[in-house]
Amino acid sequence: MHIPRLWIRAAVLLGIALLLYVFVFSSGYQKYQIEGIIKRSEPEKVWEYVADFNKMRLLNPTIINFKILADHGHAHDWRYTVEYTERLSHWPYWKNTATGRYVVTKTLPGVSPVAYVINSTHQTCFFGGFYCLQSLSEFTFRKSNDDTHAQENIKFQCPPLLVSMCRRELEFQRQAVMHNLTIIFGKQRV
Repeated sequence: MHIPRLWIRAAVLLGIALLLYVFVFSSGYQKYQIEGIIKRSEPEKVWEYVADFNKMRLLNPTIINFKILADHGHAHDWRYTVEYTERLSHWPYWKNTATGRYVVTKTLPGVSPVAYVINSTHQTCFFGGFYCLQSLSEFTFRKSNDDTHAQENIKFQCPPLLVSMCRRELEFQRQAVMHNLTIIFGKQRV
């Protein structure tokens, strides 16, 4: 029995497409958590600093530029959308564009325990917006004696083939943010 070349080519292309989908484009969610102590600081001050995206370039060295697209709310529930460009820490010539939606909240007066939270969702796009990945973050700030306990929980999408690269990039950025917070607030005490 003779199989036409067209059918063989179609089967090979379909196989390649299926492999690409499974190993590159099917992006499951991974989890990451980081926490740190910002010595002799007030949680509200640290929260305000992190919530201000103008300060994010000082905290996250991969961010190149940004533009605030929307901004509204009040002292207990402030929301904004930002579009930003960043370079990958391990491949600095590779840039991506992301849109972040932030919800910045603190507990209402009289509610205990007092918590300061920044929830954000990010859509990070590569190849001119052709390929995008999602991430979700909850960054909380609480009083711990005379210090601030900062904790960030992240869920991020990453293709199975690139999980180690995605995790390495995320760890670099989030560790830099936490480290830079301790440095910045350490200088404010002097």
